[in-house]
Amino acid sequence: MSHKVHAASLSAGVRRFSRIDDVLTEAGRALRILAGAAQAGRPNPAAGGGAQAKAQDAELSTEQRRHAAGLMRVNHVGEVCAQALYRGQALGCQDASVREVFQQAAAEEVDHLAWCDQRLKELDSRPSYLNPVWYAGSFALGALASRAGTGLNLGFMAETERQVSDHLDSHLRLLPAQDHRSRRIVEQMRQDEDQHRSTAEQHGGRPLPFLVKRAMKLMSRVMTATAYRI
Repeated sequence: MSHKVHAASLSAGVRRFSRIDDVLTEAGRALRILAGAAQAGRPNPAAGGGAQAKAQDAELSTEQRRHAAGLMRVNHVGEVCAQALYRGQALGCQDASVREVFQQAAAEEVDHLAWCDQRLKELDSRPSYLNPVWYAGSFALGALASRAGTGLNLGFMAETERQVSDHLDSHLRLLPAQDHRSRRIVEQMRQDEDQHRSTAEQHGGRPLPFLVKRAMKLMSRVMTATAYRI
């Protein structure tokens, strides 16, 4: 009897540790993201760097560099939000296969994050000072979405990616024509976001209510206007 009690106690202890471990893992990931320590798993679509980047950027005027940096800072914030959102959605998801969808998307968003960070440095600029706020808010939103059920959880991902794709299209129109490096990064991001949306829909993502979509757009506008400068 004592052996069974001891085994049960160990089992319960493992379950508690596993949950705490999940929380600590997410906290550590958040710190790495916010510290700019994210490492891309794929090559930067802009290719090259250093002297090559400076030579390519020599065509940009001071105002064009400032504008491009503002747009890439917005994109960087978007990737901070996406990383936090999908981690939050995955953490509360009970379906292992669907949880993997969120985790895979989050992993690819890390690539985008690293590429945008590198581009900001090339433009002698910086990420948003408000990144901790964006991350915390997006993670909480993702955790909330995960409680709405698998269909709506995936639907939230699909709608997020749809709006992000529209946003990236607008940046391709707004970026200076000579800024080939930023354009190549945004173009690859656009392809990946389309794939994430398609994957979410194929796994059963349901359309969101109109008011939810509208609220998401309004939040995106506030973030965009703020991140461009701060």
